[in-house]
Amino acid sequence: MAIRMPRIIKKSSTAGDVPKGHFAVYVGEKQKKRFVIPISFLSQPLFQDLLNQAEEEFGFNHPMGGVTIPCSQDVFIDLTSRLSRI
Repeated sequence: MAIRMPRIIKKSSTAGDVPKGHFAVYVGEKQKKRFVIPISFLSQPLFQDLLNQAEEEFGFNHPMGGVTIPCSQDVFIDLTSRLSRI
C-alpha cells in the first residue's frame, strides 16, 4: 500500500511563484510557514471549518500578507493529505 502525500508545496519565496489553480497560506501557531495549496480545497467542508477558525482568531487582518491559519503545521498537513484523497 502506497502512502499518498498531499499536493502542497512548502515554500519561503515570493507571491509571484504561485502556480495557476493554487494559493498561498501561512500556517503555524508561532513560527509561520508558507504553503501553496490547490484552490479546490476551498470547496471542502473540512478546509472551510479551518478557515472559519482562522477568521475567528485573525479576522480579515492577515499580518503575513496572505491567509494565515493558526494551527500546527502537523494538523494542517494531516488535513490537506485527507483532502487530497477526496
